[in-house]
Order: sequence, then structure tokens, then C-alpha cells
Amino acid sequence: MKDDVMDMYIEAGRIASEIREKGAGEIRVGASYLWVVEKIEGWVQDAGAGLAFPLNVSLNEDAAHDTASRDDERVFSDGDVVKLDLGVHLDGYIADTAVTVDLGDHPLLLEASARGLDAAISIVAPGVSVGELGSAIHGEIESRGFRPIANLTGHGLDRYRIHTPPNIPNIRQNGGAVLEEGMVFAIEPFASTGTGHVSEKHRTEIFQQLAVKPVRLPSARRVLEEMRPRKGLPFSRRWLSGEKLDLALSTLARSQVIRAYPVLSDVPGSLVSQAEHTLIVTGEGCLVTTA
Repeated sequence: MKDDVMDMYIEAGRIASEIREKGAGEIRVGASYLWVVEKIEGWVQDAGAGLAFPLNVSLNEDAAHDTASRDDERVFSDGDVVKLDLGVHLDGYIADTAVTVDLGDHPLLLEASARGLDAAISIVAPGVSVGELGSAIHGEIESRGFRPIANLTGHGLDRYRIHTPPNIPNIRQNGGAVLEEGMVFAIEPFASTGTGHVSEKHRTEIFQQLAVKPVRLPSARRVLEEMRPRKGLPFSRRWLSGEKLDLALSTLARSQVIRAYPVLSDVPGSLVSQAEHTLIVTGEGCLVTTA
């Protein structure tokens, strides 16, 4: 990896880490969900960086892909388990990191995902398989009485690409991709009191452009023009202007120009915690950019 690219990844990680910690402090009982999301997103722009994806703030059984809608009236409540998942980029070089904020009394659940992350990081080195990372995560979560979410994984990162190989499982797995020096990826364990499997909810606020195709609908063309500067990184419905957005987004999704990211959730009444860092594999181990 070239030094200037390494520097970009490291600086993006530094910004993401600082904002993650500061943002977690804004999540408290009675605070407005929309206000917190927009405040944290604004801090990224103030830092001279870009958002790699809309800030994810997912509550309780929701594990991922929730963000504020334009007219969101939710407030954080006593007992909530809140996942704050932040992506920052500098010229397309991404840092992806997450922390869980406990507004109730669930310290062991938060410890399970955090220790799973630590255990995986501790063995990252060239020649290690992703299955070994998954086994380390699984053991830490299961030993505390929770289930790792089997159908969510960590993922590789590349310039302007938020999900690339290798996938990093959160469950025991034999073999799989072998880590190599210079790889950049995010490890993100999820611990659940539920089934350990997420499914899609109806709520969808996050989308990503997948292809460039001609579209006739004026509102759809406007969406694509507004999101062109993102170079394929995910975007929020909240960021779009104009009318007929639902029609525009559904038309683009049917044409496979964009992909929708519905909220992913375990069973109602369950609780999910998440922890995440971005790493670069080095000759002797790894550099955690978001520590």
C-alpha cells in the first residue's frame, strides 16, 4: 500500500474514532433521534471528511441499516440499546466503526460484542483465515450467553466501495479467505438475545447506486444527479430534495439502478449489540485505524 493511501486510511480512522466517541455521548434518554443523527453527520462534514454511508442508528432488536427520516419523531427511551455505526471517508478511503450505547442495564450484552471484536483483532495477521476470526468472535459471544448474528458479517473496504471481499463471519467457520498484508477490512460482531438471525423490515431509508442506465422519469433522473458526487457510496432518502421521491426510488430500484437497504432486525423484543473497527493488515499483525 502506498504511503499516501495509508495516510488517508489512518486519518479517516482518526476522524471516525473521535466523532464516534463524541456522538455516543449525545445518545441519551429523551434526545431527538433526528437531531442526534444530523448533528453527528454534520461533525463529519465539519472535519473536512465525507460520510461513507448515512449514519446508522439502530435500536434494540434492529441490528443495522436504520437512519433518520426527514420527519422522524422518535426519541431515545429508557432501556434502549442503541447501535451507532459511522462511516467516514477521505477521497474515498473509508473508516467504518461502531459502538453500542446502553440506555438500560445490559452491560454483559455490550461486553459480548466488544470482547468478540477484541478477540478477532488479536489474531489478525497474514496467513490467518477469516474462519479463525469468526471462531474467535463466536466463542466470546456464546460464552456470555448470547448468540452471534450469523447472517451479518464484517467486510472488506476499498476506495469508494463499502462492501468488498473478504467477508468476516461472526460465527464458527472452517477456512475461508486468508488474510494478506495490505488488506483493509472492518470486523463487526453482533451479539443478540434473540435468534441470531436478522431479516428485513419494511422500513427503508438507505439506498445505493449500482448501475448507470438511462431513466425517463424526471424525479428519478434528479435523484441520480444529486447522488452523482457520491460515486456509488450509499445515501439517505433524507438527503434528497424535490417531490415524488417514493416514486423515483421505487422506479430506480425496479430498474436495478439502485439497491435498497431495509432495516435488518432480529425477533421483536430481542436486543442486539454491535462493536466495529477498521483494520489494515500489516506484515506482523494489523493497524486498527479506528481505535
